[in-house]
Amino acid sequence: MIVATAGHIDHGKTTLVRRLTGVDTDRLPEEKARGISIDLGFAYLPLTDGGVIGFVDVPGHERFIRNMLAGVCGIDFALLVVAADDGVMPQTVEHLNILDLLNVTRGVTVITKSDRVDESRVRQVADNVRGLLAASALAAIPVLAVSAVTGAGIEELQRLLSKESAELTRRRSAGQRFRLAIDRAFTVAGSGTVVTGTVFNGAVKTGDKLTLSPAGATVRVRGIQIQGTAAAEARAGQRCALNLSGADLESVRRGDWVLDEALHQPTQRIDARVTVLASEAQPVKHWMPVHMHLATADVTARIAIRRGDAVAPGASAIVQLVLDKPIGALHGDRFILRDQSASRTVGGGIVIDPFAPAGRRSSPARLAELAALEESTPEAALNALGRIAISGVDLARFERTFNLTPDRAAEIYAAADIVAVGKDSRIGVPRASYADLREKVIAALAAFHRQTPQALGKDSETLRAELAPRLPAPVFGSLLRELADERRLEVSGSVARLPGHDATSNPADEKLWQTIRPALEAGGFTPPPLPDLSARLRLKEAVVKDFLHRKAKSGEVMRVTADRFYPRPTLAALAAIAQATARAQANGMFTAAQYRDATGVGRSLAIEILEFLDTLGITQRIGDARKMRKDFVPLLGPADPPVKPAPPATAAPKAAGAARARPAQHYKR
Repeated sequence: MIVATAGHIDHGKTTLVRRLTGVDTDRLPEEKARGISIDLGFAYLPLTDGGVIGFVDVPGHERFIRNMLAGVCGIDFALLVVAADDGVMPQTVEHLNILDLLNVTRGVTVITKSDRVDESRVRQVADNVRGLLAASALAAIPVLAVSAVTGAGIEELQRLLSKESAELTRRRSAGQRFRLAIDRAFTVAGSGTVVTGTVFNGAVKTGDKLTLSPAGATVRVRGIQIQGTAAAEARAGQRCALNLSGADLESVRRGDWVLDEALHQPTQRIDARVTVLASEAQPVKHWMPVHMHLATADVTARIAIRRGDAVAPGASAIVQLVLDKPIGALHGDRFILRDQSASRTVGGGIVIDPFAPAGRRSSPARLAELAALEESTPEAALNALGRIAISGVDLARFERTFNLTPDRAAEIYAAADIVAVGKDSRIGVPRASYADLREKVIAALAAFHRQTPQALGKDSETLRAELAPRLPAPVFGSLLRELADERRLEVSGSVARLPGHDATSNPADEKLWQTIRPALEAGGFTPPPLPDLSARLRLKEAVVKDFLHRKAKSGEVMRVTADRFYPRPTLAALAAIAQATARAQANGMFTAAQYRDATGVGRSLAIEILEFLDTLGITQRIGDARKMRKDFVPLLGPADPPVKPAPPATAAPKAAGAARARPAQHYKR
């Protein structure tokens, strides 16, 4: 349990901690000389049950409120100290306001120096304190009178602290990534840089790689100490010291975090619910300058409110804090706001969205999103977001905002019946909505094919714009690939179509195919290129080109060169010749020249055919030769007896004895 003292200067906070623990938390020479606490002090009280109470002794002087705020971040229990002789003083009130704004609900008020006054004065101070506490979150805490000099009440206070420590529900470390708020940084001879602080979330072990944020430097944990003793691990709710490699002292300061790399995303815009102290004389208005104290950080900022609006004293509202420099923050982090001169506490609040957008702060969609994010648990927030997020929930952002490990996030998604779509950009969509979108994609493609049968398919971006305009394009692409893996559709480039769709399956194209196919088949292994084919058939080249490109999607013809298309059976025969040529060689390797001789085509065309077979994975080039890589039948079908290439019109018949041998004509399947 982490306990922080609070109270006015010279009310005996440090003396009380020394009486409880035996440790003098005033460590600086100036503190010793002046007799007041200037910076944070730390002490530990071992308990009989094996537990430990860590004390953070904060300065009470108004000039050192900044240091006090760094000490009360992440505490479990408040020790509000009021001297019996002085009673309630200005910093008593200010410290109580700070504890209240930080939503500290567990604590005890200790009336110190009770040996200096009579019992009636102690009762009077106790009544004053109870009246002060009445309107705060600490209204129900007990009030004890003690004397650090005589020891009166000390044992009762120790029993109370032990009981509270045993009953306290520790912060959840499972399911969250590690974060430590740095309050001190120093060097140790022979060890290097050491940082101390409170572990807000998760756990850390020796050897872990972490990130120093907001700087972004990667560091490694060389060692861990708790209460000055080496430890293998530190967990949420503990104070510890980390010996870091990878960071020099100049790069580390109070206000930084040491955290899991996945949580490193410094921010300068935070949407938060802010409560203004009832004691403020003026409302908080748009663009008011403030000091924001979050964890151990102190950064200047402006409060952005919708123009014309204000937050009245005692009221709360959602505002945006625009910071002058980046800090680390997550959902649920609490903070204190002080005025521009840092002399007065104005209010405080809780982070709703640590990664707030600059615009559309007051749009209905954004207000609904903030209402969902304001839910106290990630489960409730995800359910609310799932109901309103038309474009789905950015899961990477959601996990970082709520500090969730992958395993914990998966549990939440399963409970909420959320489907994670995509890889690089994962979007969460309700399972029912996702299933509905999948069916809409299939139905839309079927309707498109009916309306425009000659089209190869529908552009995937057009499909997304019609069915899911707010779904990111990469995520919609993942949905299409998923359907393609299930063979419910096919994706070629940017075009999607249903399996088996033939863009040439219509009367006009069927008629055109009956004209073009004989001409291609008659060309044998050397079908005419597009210009010659169009001229021979007396058709416009653009018409033939468009048709053959569409027909190629069905696989009945294939584009082998820039302007030459082959019927698939012809390509199967050419692949069979390649297979026979390879088998005829002792090592199974054949050259382009050997293939040229086997097919009877020119060398250039033979090479182009082989390169096309390479792209299909049927052949593989190795140096100047090739080998068969896989069976061609699954891709091209069985090979019929190859068609002889048509001789040129001007060529004279060759003598029978001079005819070129065609080995492939002897191969049938």
